[in-house]
Amino acid sequence: MRINPIGVFDSGVGGTSIWKEIHALLPNENTIYLADSTNAPYGTKDANTIIDLSIKNTEYLLNRGCKVIVVACNTATTNAISLLRNRYKIPFIGIEPSIKPAALQTKTNTIGILATKGTLSSALFSKTSSIYASNIKVVEQDGNGIVELIESGKLFSNDMILLLKAYLKPMIAANIDYLVLGCTHYPYLMPLLLELLPKHIKIIDSGEAVARQTKAVLDKLDLLNLGLIKAKNEFYTNGSPGVLKSLLGENFTVEYLDF
Repeated sequence: MRINPIGVFDSGVGGTSIWKEIHALLPNENTIYLADSTNAPYGTKDANTIIDLSIKNTEYLLNRGCKVIVVACNTATTNAISLLRNRYKIPFIGIEPSIKPAALQTKTNTIGILATKGTLSSALFSKTSSIYASNIKVVEQDGNGIVELIESGKLFSNDMILLLKAYLKPMIAANIDYLVLGCTHYPYLMPLLLELLPKHIKIIDSGEAVARQTKAVLDKLDLLNLGLIKAKNEFYTNGSPGVLKSLLGENFTVEYLDF
């Protein structure tokens, strides 16, 4: 089982921001990345649809022999991970917005959350917010349209800039000092966010924490790949292979998979 791959799935290409952190921390691990871009974004779908899509992705990765599955999608995590953990014996690692560090470190007692509607309206997000952010102001913003632009290869387009300006304006006006990114697509916006936000506002995402948790789970279960053979990293998408490859670079091959 040690040489079996880590499975990673997302509603599209955004989860590669998580995959990159995992690969950097665990370079010896074989990985399979599954981008369900045809159904992106998950954040606008109802909970039952999100659960069905998450089961479909999980079944594919299980059939490929994955030893652990990383749900590299905030919306899928907040809506489906409890069911997945109850249904399958394999370990699942999820991702949700890093509200806790922002809430603990804010000096203005106001933080911003940029996430999908599916994440913001989920029971898990509500529970996390009530635990860690009950005594501060949280400015929530549904990032409607962002995922669609990224999936269509328009990451740094004028449309994206206009959208971000509109979403950030009320957060800046409310005097946030932390912006929490609640979707794995959003770290790819970092260059734009750094230009559009005042310099004192810090940006937090969950990538490094998920990678550390993945390593901790594998270590605890004695599943770390200790081999010296070069790791095999496979990438599959039912959308545009070119968009996924543009985020990964020339060293990786992306295959179209009708799933």
